Amino acid sequence: MISVYEMIRDAAATYARFRKTRDEIANLPLDVALDLDLYPGDADRIARHAVYGQAA
Repeated sequence: MISVYEMIRDAAATYARFRKTRDEIANLPLDVALDLDLYPGDADRIARHAVYGQAA
């Protein structure tokens, strides 16, 4: 059985991965982002999908 501490720790780690991913996408140089077919304005949506999956 998972403890409350473990649930909070896992949620915090997942959120940290989301923030890091979002920030990396948002801070890509525009030419690199476009080469990767990414729009930095969609960084939040892209990061959420990458970290939390399809249902998020």
